[in-house]
Amino acid sequence: MIRLGLHGLGIAAGAQRTVIDAVAAAAERSGFATLWVGEHVVMADESDSHYPYSDDGRIAISAEADWLDPLIALSFAAAATNRIELATGVLLLPEHNPVITAKQAASLDHMTGGRLSLGVGVGWSREEYDALGVPFEGRGRRMAEYVAAMRTLWRDDVASFSGEFVSFDRVRVNPKPRGRSIPIVLGGNSDAALRRAAEWGDGWYGFNLADVEEAAYSASKLRSLCREVGRDPTELRLAVSLQDPVPADAVRLADAGIDELVLVAGPPADPIAAEAWISDLAGQFLRVRA
Repeated sequence: MIRLGLHGLGIAAGAQRTVIDAVAAAAERSGFATLWVGEHVVMADESDSHYPYSDDGRIAISAEADWLDPLIALSFAAAATNRIELATGVLLLPEHNPVITAKQAASLDHMTGGRLSLGVGVGWSREEYDALGVPFEGRGRRMAEYVAAMRTLWRDDVASFSGEFVSFDRVRVNPKPRGRSIPIVLGGNSDAALRRAAEWGDGWYGFNLADVEEAAYSASKLRSLCREVGRDPTELRLAVSLQDPVPADAVRLADAGIDELVLVAGPPADPIAAEAWISDLAGQFLRVRA
């Protein structure tokens, strides 16, 4: 049976405390599997960077909209729930200090009883990287090394790591995640993103794909890449969001081997209306799962 996720918190109305509480609790009651929250540290009014998830290359979200830090937003969602899983979708890891991120993620995972998955990606906005003083070039290599360093910190009681971008020697970072690690889900629809997922990811989040056919094609390509590097494709968790999903897509995605359909939509600003909105989505999509 395919799982149903919701990517709807942290932005605009979804950045309000009362709405986060209402949506998170209602999603858990209604049977949603995961709450996803994305990230941009900064937005630019005018950007020359190409947004890869729309036909016109522009992001639809206003630069003036509130956009919460994803780990903070998920902390509030976690406090309003007990079981539903939590995921960043995605955190732009090359923009962050990996030691601090490892600490923050482990703290949230520890406090929620192991409910966190860390979705990570390289991002697309050169203006954002410039504002943070991080080189835009080489961000794929940087992310891979950061993940390796974070996994070392989560796994080892006394951790050492030496790389191109990060080094530390005989340090302790506690608490540890509940399972001594946190699943790393790779975001992005490009061939490079799929290869990263195949080589060292625990899952893949395909965002704003055109339709079921594109999702199935990308999943098939990812499985082939896994076999090329000697990995069992069934080890990876596959989640996708579609541009205009309909309930029947859940069945077709399950047939294509997709584990989770993520609905991307913003909640109403009124908490009571937001609860009704969740109930309506659940009624539409959960009743047709295969």
